[in-house]
Amino acid sequence: MSRAVLSLGSNLGDRLGFLKLALDAVRPALVAVSSVYETRAWGVEDQPDFLNAVCVVDDPARDHWAWLRTGQAAEQAAGRVRELRWGPRTLDVDVVTVDGVTSEDPELLLPHPGTPERASVLVPWAEIEPDAVLPGHGPIATLLAARPADEIATVRRTELTLS
Repeated sequence: MSRAVLSLGSNLGDRLGFLKLALDAVRPALVAVSSVYETRAWGVEDQPDFLNAVCVVDDPARDHWAWLRTGQAAEQAAGRVRELRWGPRTLDVDVVTVDGVTSEDPELLLPHPGTPERASVLVPWAEIEPDAVLPGHGPIATLLAARPADEIATVRRTELTLS
């Protein structure tokens, strides 16, 4: 296993800097990275807006667990504190999918269970892999088309860059 899609988000502190920190953690394996988007918070809505991006990475030496640990290490380096589910965070790195692997382990659900309903993941992912398929759910273009237009409108592309 090697190819993974990772979703990156930050809504505390140096948001862009924390996204760059996450990319630095995977840079040798980086295949593609989306533009940076600003989105409303999801889950707990009374918090600052997020900066979000999606990246595709590929490393034959890493399986889905290795991608999880890489993301967790980046979160820790960003000083993430897990106090409130869906609460504000310096950095969130979600493993969206890895080579079509499915996992029902509570520590790593694959594909990431929120993906089909989150325009904040689907929009940037569609930018870099428009023909991608989310295992068990179908083409991301179809999933994105099923999201309400007002939700998609809240995913705003910025002029910020991660490269």
